[in-house]
Amino acid sequence: MTYQSTLTYQDYSAGHPWYYFLGGKVLTPKQILETTRQSGYQGYRRDEITQAADLCEPQRSAKLRAIRDEAIQGLESDLTRYRQLALALRRHGRTRPILHRVTACDDIHTNISLKYNHLVNGFAHLLAIDDLLSQQGDLFGG
Repeated sequence: MTYQSTLTYQDYSAGHPWYYFLGGKVLTPKQILETTRQSGYQGYRRDEITQAADLCEPQRSAKLRAIRDEAIQGLESDLTRYRQLALALRRHGRTRPILHRVTACDDIHTNISLKYNHLVNGFAHLLAIDDLLSQQGDLFGG
């Protein structure tokens, strides 16, 4: 399944540079998390997470926790950068001259849309892993 944000602006999702270029709202991390939760998207590491979930205990929990730790580290970095980009976008909007025939977005629009997509993947991984860790693993599987 391909992820499609339910939050759009002029037919563009928040994961697309034109969403920001056309004036779409910068979403909060909580909004991104909730959108990801509602979408059911499991992230690009879904196969790796599924393989880890199929392991027997204690390897299952250890592998899932290791992936979770990596996801948290990535999310922390991505959240910091997303906030920096949101501030830069706000400043960019104030200083940008009004052009009548602008046909391309700027780097800031591309950068924040990519960082939004990184956050979606990070949140998707955490949601999937936390769901699996809340379930009892197969103690006797083989």
